[in-house]
Amino acid sequence: MTAAASEEAELKLELAPESAAFLESSSLLPGDPQIVQQYAVYFDTPAHDLSKAGLSLRVRRNGEERIQTVKADGPAAGMFIRPEWERPVPGDEPIIDHTTPILALLGTNPAAIGPVFIVENERRLWRGEGVEITLDRGRIVAGNRETSILEMELELKEGNASTLFAMARRIAEVAPVRIGVSSKAERGFRLMGPAASATKAGRVPLARDMTVADSFRLIANACLRHFRLNEALVLESRDEAALHQARVAIRRLRSALVLFKKLFSDETPRRFNAELRWLAAELGKARDLDVLAGHAEPGPFLDRILTARDEAYEAVGEVLDDARTRRLMLDLAEWIATGDWLCSEECRDLREMPAREFAAVVLERFRRKVKKGGKRLKKLDDHSRHELRKTAKKLRYAADFFSALFPEKRERRRRKHFVSALEDLQDRLGALNDLVGAPELLARLGLSDAPEAAGIVAGGRKADLVDAADEAYETFVDAKRFWR
Repeated sequence: MTAAASEEAELKLELAPESAAFLESSSLLPGDPQIVQQYAVYFDTPAHDLSKAGLSLRVRRNGEERIQTVKADGPAAGMFIRPEWERPVPGDEPIIDHTTPILALLGTNPAAIGPVFIVENERRLWRGEGVEITLDRGRIVAGNRETSILEMELELKEGNASTLFAMARRIAEVAPVRIGVSSKAERGFRLMGPAASATKAGRVPLARDMTVADSFRLIANACLRHFRLNEALVLESRDEAALHQARVAIRRLRSALVLFKKLFSDETPRRFNAELRWLAAELGKARDLDVLAGHAEPGPFLDRILTARDEAYEAVGEVLDDARTRRLMLDLAEWIATGDWLCSEECRDLREMPAREFAAVVLERFRRKVKKGGKRLKKLDDHSRHELRKTAKKLRYAADFFSALFPEKRERRRRKHFVSALEDLQDRLGALNDLVGAPELLARLGLSDAPEAAGIVAGGRKADLVDAADEAYETFVDAKRFWR
């Protein structure tokens, strides 16, 4: 029997053990679950060619039945919509033929594929109206390393994506849940790599034939995924780099809402922007202390800063665990997948516009803003320099978002020089912003009069930083535009 191609649409939810137990004892889930013991082996080449190509291959054993599944994984935030190819197989080894994309990827050498990790799982399954609900408890094992699994999956069987989110909200009213962003295959390959660390924003896989609507959905989901991957590490270990990346993810998403604002005909993005601003500010209280601590020498002065930082990280954990934050992420995921912006007649032409054409317009507009805002930079006041820095960030994120739309050699070369000049300008303006904000932060900590404070707020450094920022601005203005 050949593999049957289909497309699954599912919503992943992460939850704590006590939440899972509470949900099972509630009346929300329909009736007694079907319980299935699952054992799956995931396969790849020694160089992980399938994973690098966005594919996963597994053979899963359910009782005596063995099903081979190939999935085309991709960055997602909550809502996974992906093609898959399934077929029964007689044993525990996969069958590679022309009915899946694997043969085309590996050519004539499918024998290079071997087992890489296993997933042992107890699945509890309920069937509701149009939605199949599963609760998975188990573990992923790769060599001598393992990680636990506890997640819910809501798979759409009838209706549209709104059905999944409606069920997710009913679940969220009963027990705390977070949107999931990683498949079991991704978690398995991550387990095989280095220890968990902060995740930087990845390249958004835009294609030149995409529309503006397609590109926004990919970009926004990439930002949500970036945030969630780092949020988990902040909650687990108070990782500084992860906190920084979580804030970067929020800024990138806020920038996307601004860059694409003509795509939306209502006030929903403005409400999201306000909520994201609140969340970034709450996380920023700990991040500011991380930066301040980096300028201090060991001693009582630094100890006071570190004590305040510990308290700030405690507050960050409470904010991330708060229902307001969890609800915001679910709201965003639903709006990106099913929002009114996808069917507004007012914005239809822009929605269907080629993404590359739109990107060039946006990049040109924000370059003009940075160029205009930085004129006579040495004479700007602190507030104006701060506004220039924020505009430069939006331009930088736009250059990152749209990079895949300009793949030619000349475009890539120009983009490298353009982004390098823009990054230098951002760094100089960022250093100025930290210097300007330091006195207020020291005052809140009661450290303004400490001898060590003088070195952090020294006025002479400001003049040097302004000169350096002005020089970086001139280099940026001279950089060639890669979208032309």
